Amino acid sequence: MPTSTDTMVEQAVAVAHALLDPERVAAALTPQAAATLSDGLAGTALLHACLARTSPEFTTAAARHWEAAARLRGHAPPNGIHTGPGALAASLITGSAYLPDPASYHATTRKATAWLSARAQGLARHQKRRMDSGQPGAPWAVYDAIRGLAGIGRVLLTAHTAGYQKAAEPGLTAALTTLTALIQTRCGSRPGWWLPASDHPESVTVHPSGAATTGLAHGIAGPLALLSIAHTAGRTVPGQAEAIRTAAMWLLTWQEPTGSWSPCISGNDLENPPDPGTRRLPSTSGRRNAWCYGTPGIGRALTLAGQALDDPDLCRVGRTAVAALAERAPARWDTEGPGLCYGSAGVLQAAAQIGCEATARRAAEYTASHHDRQRPFGFPHLERGTAHDNPGFLSGAAGTALALADYAGLLAPAPPASWGSLLLLA
Repeated sequence: MPTSTDTMVEQAVAVAHALLDPERVAAALTPQAAATLSDGLAGTALLHACLARTSPEFTTAAARHWEAAARLRGHAPPNGIHTGPGALAASLITGSAYLPDPASYHATTRKATAWLSARAQGLARHQKRRMDSGQPGAPWAVYDAIRGLAGIGRVLLTAHTAGYQKAAEPGLTAALTTLTALIQTRCGSRPGWWLPASDHPESVTVHPSGAATTGLAHGIAGPLALLSIAHTAGRTVPGQAEAIRTAAMWLLTWQEPTGSWSPCISGNDLENPPDPGTRRLPSTSGRRNAWCYGTPGIGRALTLAGQALDDPDLCRVGRTAVAALAERAPARWDTEGPGLCYGSAGVLQAAAQIGCEATARRAAEYTASHHDRQRPFGFPHLERGTAHDNPGFLSGAAGTALALADYAGLLAPAPPASWGSLLLLA
């Protein structure tokens, strides 16, 4: 029997109550993860902030979790918007808009914006030195949605729109300029975000010829989404529209006959592209239907590009790819668990943003079906077949609860950007 939106609201609120105590959240994690947005207190603070208008206890909880994250943030490296100071900054900038009194965080949010802006400028300088020295490509940590300029730039755009223009402007311009140059740079048949195999993270295995990654978390769909959202908002740099077109057309070129995308394209295939009709899915799964590497994130990036360029064909391709997921049972999707990053909650949020109602409904019901009252935070995080109790945003119960609460209509509209902006979906 389908799960009602009332049940989804109940589940989301139950998760928020289970996460009220910041000490309980921290105790479930390693010291390094405790303050993060992906796993820890910056993520649970965001959930409470987004629910703050429904109950004063959630307003109080958001403040307590942000304070705890500030005390513990020294355990995490200063990478992007999901760990270290950037995680707290992103949570504050995005979440404070949902509070009954956002102005109470004005000074703190301005400081957070300035920190992120400086981080963006530092990454931009790093990439320029790399290009000037003749090194090919750009590391994920420079450009991606998790640690790099795509994610940081999106939060700075939120801050800029919210009235923190002076603090946000330098970093936002640096992010847009660097990502535009990245897309416009080529090394023969290889695009500017291609990386040699040796430059990929140790946990990632790619072809010896290197790879150019496609997805929203670590691939070109992330910069495409940011450049497109900024363009629509009137924040542009020279060459930005052309870069949006270039990245979007590259993704269309590498779309599989099935409508999906390979997580990455090898250097060999870039040099000698196979005939589109002969491409086959790899024998192993690659989270092709998840937000991080798959169709939902890429499809949303294409619709954002179509909106920026006033190109209905791009919007149609992105929407069709995500809508097609409704033709299969969610249990057959190449996802894992109910979470945002790997799982069905990420599909839900992407489909809802695009307006693919059938896919969103299926994803919402499947996500809700994972709720387990016996688990400490309500929803499990599944990875490689093993269930974990993760409280956080990207990988845990807080993010799953947010997606369900949003779908069920529990969240109040919050200018200048929804929490989904942290996933580059809005």
